[in-house]
Amino acid sequence: MKQLRAILIASLISIVSVVSAQTPIGVFDSGTGGLTVLEAILNLDAFNNKTGKPGADGKKDFERESFQYLADQANMPYGNYAAEKKTDLLKENILNCMDFLRGQAFMTRRDNNWNPQRKSSVKMLVLACNTATAYALTDIRAHVNRTDGQIPVIGVIDAGSKAALLYQQKNQGTIGVFATAGTVASDGYPRTLRNMAASYGLNQLSIVSQGGFGLAESIDRDWSYYVDTATRTRSDYKGPSLQHKNYPIRPELMKIYQFDTTNNRLLCEYDDQGRCTEVQLNDPVNYTRYHLVSLLEKMRAEKFTLPLNTLILGCTHYPYMRDTIRTVLKELYQYQENGSYLYRSVLAADVALIDPSVETAKEAYIALRNQSLQIRKPIQFSTAMPRAEFFISVPNPDASSVQLQPDGWFTYAYKYGRVHREKRDDVRYVPFDRINVSEATYKRFQMALPSVHSLLH
Repeated sequence: MKQLRAILIASLISIVSVVSAQTPIGVFDSGTGGLTVLEAILNLDAFNNKTGKPGADGKKDFERESFQYLADQANMPYGNYAAEKKTDLLKENILNCMDFLRGQAFMTRRDNNWNPQRKSSVKMLVLACNTATAYALTDIRAHVNRTDGQIPVIGVIDAGSKAALLYQQKNQGTIGVFATAGTVASDGYPRTLRNMAASYGLNQLSIVSQGGFGLAESIDRDWSYYVDTATRTRSDYKGPSLQHKNYPIRPELMKIYQFDTTNNRLLCEYDDQGRCTEVQLNDPVNYTRYHLVSLLEKMRAEKFTLPLNTLILGCTHYPYMRDTIRTVLKELYQYQENGSYLYRSVLAADVALIDPSVETAKEAYIALRNQSLQIRKPIQFSTAMPRAEFFISVPNPDASSVQLQPDGWFTYAYKYGRVHREKRDDVRYVPFDRINVSEATYKRFQMALPSVHSLLH
């Protein structure tokens, strides 16, 4: 009874949304990858804060703003919903997350009871998720504006496309879209690039897309794609393999993949004669290697005439792998077979890696000014009013229908087997902690996202 009462109170609090310049900016992603966008926002100095005109003034453009970040970890990876023909379910999950950010409650759990806590609603939504932007941007804008008026909603795809086209104005080549399988299936980037091309003086574009199946999931340590304690192949593995129908690891390319085989980063199943009969990836670096080789092999097979010289990192998780991507592309540019360079017909010596994060931060700043939502006076942040709050969705184990993996997250079958608009209570939104976010992930934040890490409590 106490638990039910707590849930009802939380629901009542959540539907009250108060928007003003003093409230936080909401940043949303399917996982922790969107923190790369928040890092860009925190460090942006691209405008004069007095005039609002472009040009750095030595002051951070968002230095007076506060933030709420939400990772929909319980429902990720988003990239698989399209393949499972569940894009309506995906949109429903996303809109539920928007309601959380616009609401005024979150949950904590103590002594097996869920307890509602107060938070502020947000004044802006930044979709730091390419798949969410591709499938739900229009729905989100319609959804929030029905109740909250003109709340700015900023997506990452337009921002990334603009940066790629600016590079193409001076360096014509093939634009690669490296994104989740769901974002690629949506055709969001190619469509946006072609719609914008004329305004940049570009009549024709050469575009190739590669769905990074399993990469974002491995970065966020999703059980179906990466288990750091695994020592042998697993029946519940979902990533690329020798037998995978859509993402096969090709034995004849093993020399080119150059997978890291140390410390169980590559798992093999052997027959009684010592031959590897199955291969599973078990590290983000190996996922990156697999997909970049697959991308160039696709270009060779389809006889692209312009080499790849621009690569949009069309998933906010992928900037974590920026150094690996750059290293692997340079290796592939130098790769030789029978005395000839295998990929130089389809790969430029230097490839511009486009991270949409900075452009997204710029659009957010402009929207704040245009709608007079900036905080004008300095604010003293404190525990009562923190600079940033970090939330994550987790499974509700008390829901009767929930099915969980050994790591405590939804099983693949349950996650993608749910029915759109089916009444359920299987997710809770809680603060980041040392259980729902791993220690290894916090260390990654510390190395790659110092400004974000400094705000984590």
